[in-house]
Amino acid sequence: MEAALVDDAGMLIPGTRQRRPTGADATSEQLVAAVRGVVGATVAALPDGASLIGAGIGAAGPIEVAPGLASPLNLPAWRGYPLRPLVAESVPGLPVTMRMDGLCITLAEHWIGAARGRTDVMGMVVSTGIGGGLILGGHTVAGPTGNAGHIGHVEVAGFDDDCPCGGRGCLEAVASGPRTVLWARTQGFEGSTGEELAAAYSVGDEVAVRAVRRAGHAIGQAIASAASLVDLDLVAIGGGFSHVTTDLFDFIRESIASRSQFGFVTKVQVVPSALSGEGPLIGAAALIHRAELVA
Repeated sequence: MEAALVDDAGMLIPGTRQRRPTGADATSEQLVAAVRGVVGATVAALPDGASLIGAGIGAAGPIEVAPGLASPLNLPAWRGYPLRPLVAESVPGLPVTMRMDGLCITLAEHWIGAARGRTDVMGMVVSTGIGGGLILGGHTVAGPTGNAGHIGHVEVAGFDDDCPCGGRGCLEAVASGPRTVLWARTQGFEGSTGEELAAAYSVGDEVAVRAVRRAGHAIGQAIASAASLVDLDLVAIGGGFSHVTTDLFDFIRESIASRSQFGFVTKVQVVPSALSGEGPLIGAAALIHRAELVA
């Protein structure tokens, strides 16, 4: 769980960023304590003369946006948990807006990142999981439940990896950092982390190269399918595993280029995020600072 104060230029206020550990084994009580801890400490850090105007929440999905419920797939203790009401307790009387974390990432890229000036974009996070969000025609697309853009659970052709969501061949099950490492281990790789896979790739380890190429091609297939559906101009990708090697983006682009008869698909630009690890917090703040874009 993280929280910070973010100003109307998209900049984090120094000294206000707070972080508390969570994990798949965390109890609901521990998760609640983490939220209250980071939000309370951040609110308490409001500088003299500054005004708090609201709170934005970027939640792992799936979510239910109307009642503000969160059911993060990788946090089994929370199923239909009232996250927005929990945060609202700490900022009484102020607006509290919750959207999926992937959409927040997209808002951040659109505001001050790689997607500035673009109207039809998708932001993606490729890390422990894979998430995404859409801005089409200059406005966010969240859908009736708030889960539109959940590209991590689009199935990709030619893959049969099982996914915790209940599907098979979901992008997250194929190309997230942990799943890519897991696949590499089935091929003889002896490392256990994305960092070790990156190091092996950098020295030309054959299994590591195949693993990263496999992940890149799967990501490219999913992006090509998304572009076929909603006609995207640009996709900005961040997250820890997106840094495994710059070649990952070449593999993604190779896969998209195979749609050679569909110029409206192959035109999509796929670029690295222009933001640091502050992107998710900036995007959550954009739910308040750029509320006019939020559907």
